[in-house]
Order: sequence, then C-alpha cells, then structure tokens
Amino acid sequence: MGQAPVQRPHHHSYRKDMLFPKKHQPIIIACLLVIISLIILSYSVKQPAKVGFFRSLVLETVAPLANVITVSCRGVNEAWKRYIFLVGLEDENRHLKKENASLTQDLNQYREGYLEGMRLQKLLALKGRVQYPLIAARVIGRDQSSILKTILINKGTSHGLRVDLPVMADQGVVGRIIETSLHVSQILLLTDESSNIDALVQENRIQGIVQGAGSIGYSLKYVPKTESVNIGNVVITSGISGLFPKGLLIGSVKNVDKTDSGLFQRIDIAPFVDFARIEEVMVMVLDKDDNK
Repeated sequence: MGQAPVQRPHHHSYRKDMLFPKKHQPIIIACLLVIISLIILSYSVKQPAKVGFFRSLVLETVAPLANVITVSCRGVNEAWKRYIFLVGLEDENRHLKKENASLTQDLNQYREGYLEGMRLQKLLALKGRVQYPLIAARVIGRDQSSILKTILINKGTSHGLRVDLPVMADQGVVGRIIETSLHVSQILLLTDESSNIDALVQENRIQGIVQGAGSIGYSLKYVPKTESVNIGNVVITSGISGLFPKGLLIGSVKNVDKTDSGLFQRIDIAPFVDFARIEEVMVMVLDKDDNK
C-alpha cells in the first residue's frame, strides 16, 4: 500500500494568521484604506487638475469610514465617562453612609445624655424636699439570681456611704444599703420579702409595717379591721424605726380586703418607684441619730 503524501503546512498563511488574527483583519483593512485614501487625498490637493477624479473617489470612500471610526471613538469615550461617574458615585455613596452612621451614633449619645440629665434633674429636686445630704449614684448591676432582690450602685465607703443608709429615687423610697465596699454598694430593694419598714397612711395617720411582696409590690401589715383604709390612700415612712426619716413616699393603696379571718385586714400597696427602670438613685447621708 502506498503512503499518502504528507501535506506540508502553508507557512505563509500560518504566518499571516499569526501576524493578523482573523478577528482583527477587518479593522486593519479599514485602517489601511483610510491611510491610503488620505495619501491620495493629500496628493490630489497638491495637483487638483490631474487627480480630480481620484479625489472625488477618496472623499466618497473615506467619509463613511471616518464616520464609523468617529462614532466608535465617541462611544468609547462616553462609556469611559460613565464608568468614571459610577465609580465616583459609589465612593460618594460609601462616604455618605459612613457619615450617616457617625451622625446617628452622635445623635443617640446626645439623646441619652439629655434623658440622663432629665432624670438627674428630677433626683436633684429631692434636695428641695429632703433636709439631709444626698449623694447621686448610678445603678451598675442587678442581682436576678439571688434570693434577695438587690441592685448595685457605683458609690461606696470612699464616698461616705455605709450600711443601712436609705436609698431614694425621685418617686420615693428604693431601699437601703446592706453591704458596701470602697466604690460599690449593694441595695436591698423595698420589694424584697425580707424588707420591712415602719409606715403610716398619710390621710388618716394609721400606722403599720410595709413588707415587700415581690412582683405584687408591698403589703401594709398589722392594720386592724376596725380602721378605715381606702384605695388610693398614700403610704409614707413613719420614722419610728430610726432607719428612714419620716414622710418619705412609699406607695398608694390599691386593694383592701377585710374578709380574711383574724384581727388584721389585708392591704396591698402599689409602689411609686418603677423598680424595673431605675438607672440613678440618691443615697441619703445621715448620722445615726438624724432620723430619730
């Protein structure tokens, strides 16, 4: 069997394809035509009498090609301008978002400062109603896991505080200090069931003991059924125990029940203080003999 003749590659066509890829050949040809036309046009300008026909031909040929090239360049230029505009717009948008976040944070800080100032202003108003020195303190902790209902404040013995000092909010009595260190004190809240304070009904001066009742608030204990206590009556400290000065607000009567067996009626008290929202308090600094 004869071998098939080996076909040698056409080096000329291969080199031509390498030098001028097929996808670029129309553009190259168009450019060559423009260059040749411009050369002929230039020559016809120098000798118009001899090459008038060629000049007309060149003008007819060059004009469409020049228009295509001009439109293409203009499109590229417009696309580039749009790209630069979008990049600049994205940078500006990023900058505005960052600035907006910063302004929002500043606004929130100003709002918190304003609200804190309003709360402190109400606390400072206690100085006009209480004749004892007051020390402002911030609530820094709440002990939810303990059996006792307590809060922590950021003042201690280095600020002149000690155990058993009364603690106030602008609405009324919060509790008393049960433990203190240099810079921190623990407050037993009046709602704790182990908290007891001598009190009286402001309207008719009936005396009793206010005991903490947890989420219910307080109970006014040891008031005989023969006494008349009405819903809405205000309950204040009596000053008898020597722990709290007389006349501090505690709460108001929200329920009276005389149906239980025994000598005493059941009286529920709603606290004036919103214990869930306490953020600042005033500690009443007094000597042990001041409230007698």
